[in-house]
Amino acid sequence: MDLDNIECVSSSDGMEEDEIHLHHHPQFSSSKPHNSNLVHSAIHPTTSVHELLECPVCTNSMYPPIHQCHNGHTLCSTCKTRVHNRCPTCRQELGDIRCLALEKVAESLELPCKYCSLGCPEIFPYYSKLKHEAICNFRPYNCPYAGSECSVVGDIPYLVSHLRDDHKVDMHSGCTFNHRYVKSNPREVENATWMLTVFNCFGQYFCLHFEAFQLGMAPVYMAFLRFMGDETDARNYTYSLEVGGNGRKLTWEGTPRSIRDSHRKVRDSHDGLVIQRNMALFFSGGDRKELKLRVTGRIWKEQQNPDGGACIPNLCS
Repeated sequence: MDLDNIECVSSSDGMEEDEIHLHHHPQFSSSKPHNSNLVHSAIHPTTSVHELLECPVCTNSMYPPIHQCHNGHTLCSTCKTRVHNRCPTCRQELGDIRCLALEKVAESLELPCKYCSLGCPEIFPYYSKLKHEAICNFRPYNCPYAGSECSVVGDIPYLVSHLRDDHKVDMHSGCTFNHRYVKSNPREVENATWMLTVFNCFGQYFCLHFEAFQLGMAPVYMAFLRFMGDETDARNYTYSLEVGGNGRKLTWEGTPRSIRDSHRKVRDSHDGLVIQRNMALFFSGGDRKELKLRVTGRIWKEQQNPDGGACIPNLCS
């Protein structure tokens, strides 16, 4: 899809249209520094148990099965395949030797969560630690930008700055939006993101996606919202989307998905406002040769009613 052919205008709470310029951005990536310390066969007396359990390849803690070469150098099972069965320390063939003594040491330890530097205070036995880290609330978030395979991770403030400065994403304040999408040739559709806008309301950040993708033999257009935070907090909010024209309209109301769920997972579940091409062209009017869609919406927060206990919507001004 040629993104240069797409015109998009947006407005915040005042519903006045502002020009939004779409840009094509190169792939962004980040690299993680690696610790190059290797585990040597001659161990210094002050070496800690945690250092003994550090894989010399990935620098993560090793979990059973732990492999070793004939000289006693160890590494984790994941990295064994990455080094093509050669010891990264002495280059000897690894074979299938297990370091059972180190495995028993590892199983007896209680270890801090790998995200302790990000604020997680938890300490777990060996295998419980693995299960916890997969769902730890302090684990970093992946970049929610869907226009490239961006590998940047971080906390929410960092990702907001990254989206604004690196991906040049439009930032808006307020809980209402009014976007107009124009495409000169709606029949030429490939899997591509058309637009990502970030909204700041209720002290939180939300990602509004609008894109076209192929569903079966025909293209469809979809708009959906993702919450920049965990799923538990996302459930406190509701959003609505509406698109229409020629006296007809489609509406959608739901809970935003967390950015813990990938963009593709949300899109492929059709959890949002889905517009078939024929309906989109009907809304566009005219000779049906140009796509002109106006998508409006609102975000609100459900609050507990102190009188009756029922939830009442809190709409930002």
